[in-house]
Amino acid sequence: MNNQKLLLDYTLRLADDALIIGHRISEWCGHGPILEQDIALTNTALDHLGRARSLYQYAAEQFNQLPVEEKKSIFTSVAIQNMVQAGASLDEDDLAYLRDGWDFKNLLLLEQPNIDWAFTIARSFFYDVFNYFFFDQLKASNDASLSAVAEKSLKEVTYHLRWSSEWVVRLGDGTDESHKRMQHAVNELWSYTGEMFTINGTDKAMQQEGVGVNLEGIKQMWTEHIKVVFEDATITIPAGTWMQQGGKEGRHSENLGYILAELQFMQRAYPGMEW
Repeated sequence: MNNQKLLLDYTLRLADDALIIGHRISEWCGHGPILEQDIALTNTALDHLGRARSLYQYAAEQFNQLPVEEKKSIFTSVAIQNMVQAGASLDEDDLAYLRDGWDFKNLLLLEQPNIDWAFTIARSFFYDVFNYFFFDQLKASNDASLSAVAEKSLKEVTYHLRWSSEWVVRLGDGTDESHKRMQHAVNELWSYTGEMFTINGTDKAMQQEGVGVNLEGIKQMWTEHIKVVFEDATITIPAGTWMQQGGKEGRHSENLGYILAELQFMQRAYPGMEW
């Protein structure tokens, strides 16, 4: 895979992560435990979706610059294949709405269902800690577009992390029931956290090119931050080191299919529709 296709893969992964977690969090809109937190979580979802749009725009630019034969080998989606065959250019909406499930490269953690408030908090907390250190490093990327996205995102993620950390402590060190639910959510989601630090060929190449970040270095900082917050929350880190993986390679749980069925319905039902 050449560097341009690797950069496209790297950009799409970041965009897919932001889109899927943004969609998952948006499911709480109108259903939050109290009005203030409903609004806070909805705004967080919009932050993720805004980042997804910026990254999809950049990914579409990269895709459109590729030779036609290379374009044909990237996505399995029939809709996109037809667009390529017709010589049409892709935009951010096409990448979000017309790719099939196996074309998505988001982390498995982010597609897991909300279940309850504690699950949503635990999932957001794990990802927020990762994002904080990830985007802090990505600011130094020699890719100007990714660096700009990282700089803007870090301001948002700083708030996301403060919010989710406070809720982990609030639930973990709260009542017996809230502690039980928080610990259960952490136990259930823990095996999905390792994939954030799984290094594949794209990660290696982008780090060597000065585009991507050092995931091994981030893992240590992530772990230390988790320990500090969990200590305040009286939450125990689950035992065991086995971790789920596959999302980065396009292998997903059944949960992604349900997300895409809802997310992509309008464009699939009415192709090419615009507001």
